Amino acid sequence: MQLTAKVYKIRTPVKPNEILRDEWLAYMTFGHVERPFFVELFGPLIGLEDEWRAQGASAQESSLEAFGFHYLRRHHVQVSTGMLGGLPERMIEEPDDYLIRQDRYGRRIKLCKGKATIPLPLDYPVSDMDSWLRLKPYYEFSEKRFAEGWLERAKAARDDGALICVGIPGGFDEVRQLLGEEELCIAYYEQPELIHDILETIGSTAEQVLDRVSREVGVDHLSVHEDMAGKSGSLVGPNVISEFIAPYYLRVWNMLRSRGAKIFQQDSDGNMDAVIPAFLEAGLNCMFPMEPAAGMDIVKVRNLYGNKLALMGGIDKHVLRQSKEAIRKELEYKLQPSMRKGGAVFGLDHRIPNGTPLENYRYYVKTARVILGLDPTPAAGWMRMAF
Repeated sequence: MQLTAKVYKIRTPVKPNEILRDEWLAYMTFGHVERPFFVELFGPLIGLEDEWRAQGASAQESSLEAFGFHYLRRHHVQVSTGMLGGLPERMIEEPDDYLIRQDRYGRRIKLCKGKATIPLPLDYPVSDMDSWLRLKPYYEFSEKRFAEGWLERAKAARDDGALICVGIPGGFDEVRQLLGEEELCIAYYEQPELIHDILETIGSTAEQVLDRVSREVGVDHLSVHEDMAGKSGSLVGPNVISEFIAPYYLRVWNMLRSRGAKIFQQDSDGNMDAVIPAFLEAGLNCMFPMEPAAGMDIVKVRNLYGNKLALMGGIDKHVLRQSKEAIRKELEYKLQPSMRKGGAVFGLDHRIPNGTPLENYRYYVKTARVILGLDPTPAAGWMRMAF
């Protein structure tokens, strides 16, 4: 049985821009809409805060709190479904402008200082079944996957009106971390037994962990991160998704859905148009960030799939470096009345890019709030909404 707001024991005061579980679930499943949601998914790129301060930004503007975005009261259950532990991490070299270290997968990874937040792998640990078997124990089930006090914290958060969230490793992304993109795409055809074994192992562990979680506290939201596409489309086609990824997704999602979970959300940059139907068959019902630079158009996606697919993001971040007229045109199209009926959380499609004038960002927020009928002078507050 799903809990409702009437039986919550709300202890933490609800802030003006905060969204509680019931309102979020109703909105994202195309039920009752009290207000449209306007968010910032990721926040600024490195260096933008310095640019804005030079343009006269207040401390609250630099932190984004001044803009009064909506944010969700949520709780990520403190359990692990992915790689647990791993190999010893160590620094290999660190000149002034970058660093190279060994990560827990055993890869050498390079990070450019002050420019990037995600390191670039220089090599990968898995090339065949033997090399996979050396890492496989880190993916197998154990009681160490449950943090001490996880259940008490999850129950308290649910009673306090929080959305209860869990995640699983990406069916593409996690295997990509092990093999690399090129070798993974070849392995689907030349070593299918290797990929099946990796996903069988990850799936078995995720199922065992989340079976216990969903029996004890209930789960609302399942997340998976993939980042499996570029401007030209997905790195794998519907046939690969159906054979390898869908069984893994459905193994976990069917269990959670049978116990009341409502949202299965995927994060993937790039153009996912060609593979959306395959992922709908695999259980997904929410996707983000809907990247316009890669050809994604949330209005067209909504018109095509209706209430089968909820969306987050979709507003072109690059428009913010153009004219105010271009910003308004983008907002009037993406925030049109047909999009304001639930299931679309409006926000930039990724981080706020460097070179975005502060005045343009102020105009973007103010104009969006007017179009959406939101308070033009909201209370301060912000939380990253990509999860």
